[in-house]
Amino acid sequence: MGKYTYASAMLALPLILCGQMARAEAAPEVLHVVNYSDDGSEGTLRWALEKNNKNPGHYQIDIEPIGSVPRAIILKSELPHVLGPVKIDYVQHDRDGTFVGIDGSGYVGPKSTDCPGAVPGQFGANVRTTTKPGIVLQDTQGVEISGVEIRNFCIGMLINRASGNVIRDSRIVGNHGGAGIMITGDDGKGNSTSTTTNHNKILRNEFFNNGDAMELTRGAAFNLIADNRVSNDGTIEEPSQGIEILWGNDNNIVRNYFENYSDGVQLNWGNRNYIAANYFTGLSSGVTLSGTGNIVDGNTMTKNRVAVSVRPQAAPNPDGTPGRNRVSGPAVNRITGNSMFDNGKDVKRCFAGGACLPDQKGAIVFGVPGLEHDVFVGNRGGGIDSDTSKLEKICAPGVTAADCEPMPNHNQAPPKLLSAKSTAEGLEIRGQLQGQAGTLYRVELFANGDAASSEAETYLGYAKVPVDATGNAGFSFLVDAASAAKAANFTATATTIDGATSMLSKPLTK
Repeated sequence: MGKYTYASAMLALPLILCGQMARAEAAPEVLHVVNYSDDGSEGTLRWALEKNNKNPGHYQIDIEPIGSVPRAIILKSELPHVLGPVKIDYVQHDRDGTFVGIDGSGYVGPKSTDCPGAVPGQFGANVRTTTKPGIVLQDTQGVEISGVEIRNFCIGMLINRASGNVIRDSRIVGNHGGAGIMITGDDGKGNSTSTTTNHNKILRNEFFNNGDAMELTRGAAFNLIADNRVSNDGTIEEPSQGIEILWGNDNNIVRNYFENYSDGVQLNWGNRNYIAANYFTGLSSGVTLSGTGNIVDGNTMTKNRVAVSVRPQAAPNPDGTPGRNRVSGPAVNRITGNSMFDNGKDVKRCFAGGACLPDQKGAIVFGVPGLEHDVFVGNRGGGIDSDTSKLEKICAPGVTAADCEPMPNHNQAPPKLLSAKSTAEGLEIRGQLQGQAGTLYRVELFANGDAASSEAETYLGYAKVPVDATGNAGFSFLVDAASAAKAANFTATATTIDGATSMLSKPLTK
């Protein structure tokens, strides 16, 4: 036996570590789902989940193609909750793009009244609920699911106090209660939990004919929703929200497609969410904003009633319901660099959202009411008390009073575009602005190809504009010759230093 030395121990250490890593990274045992019945026998999905949950992290679940398409597992009762880490994959999807259905029609009724809320007498897509979910990820992490079609539940997938999960390349269809996918920090009593529901990813899925397609609620934060398609064909009972964010913060909503809902994205007291590079069409309201610090950036918004609705806001009561307590400080939200055109359509679809007051149409509209306001027009949800005497009032523009909520975003006035003058370099646009004295503003300029438009079809850029001690400022903007040649008129917005964006200016014809 050789002499043991420090040097020999150091030489041996990499081999020991490599052996430990090899054991730690050993491939998981694969549980093959080869039986589409729901009796719990070996080879069924129920059997695979029950076995996985006895030793999470040890298994991978592969659902194999059985029989001819369409393939489906019709459930008779709720599945066991999924404990991670585990990957659940329909293996055929990566070969030919087909899905296997996980279908709740075996025990879930087809109507919104079959999906009761947490409060007795309430039901459907627009009430607090965790009723009759298809797949449940609760108090866990590290679950990845792909290649499935989750359909005909009250909630297609419930991600509750669960983090670091990935739902990708799947279809979420015909879920008519809480949501297609509900991501929530709900503590079971309707309260938020702030650190339990983070860093989930919903990627490249198709959401079709769900009441709400997705929800991020009660503390859901730092989640990514990207490259999903959200639509319905007009036959569902409650075409409510593509995504509802309720007391959810710091989430990223990027490169998604939203069509034919009351709202594409609706924020209710959610803060610092980033909504960018999405496409919104056929909606009563493309994006509906309350909360503060949210950014709506670089989206395309067309053929909606309102592109961006900005709501007045009250703080919630201690029990979590909207209430008459004022927020501490004004709520401000930034609307920047979006392409808005051909909005103002007669889309009167207001299921727990949207914009259905007769005079509220166009690109950016302040003072659009929510469910908490007495002047809201639409369906507040199944079994919801609609006694308007208990609801918030909205102040008239420029009015501040104790018994009503003021206009959002400081009721910042849009800039005024005064003149357009041709120069050797292009077209010089001049304007003026009234705002917060002694602060720096961002003025964004837009061009419209249609002379009748008063929207913001093409984003041209911005100017930084200091406002003087009297609250006044002048500014100019040089439009290059090529862009000027395509434009019939110009509009602009003004954004305060703290991020509150105005409505659009009146158009200036060149």
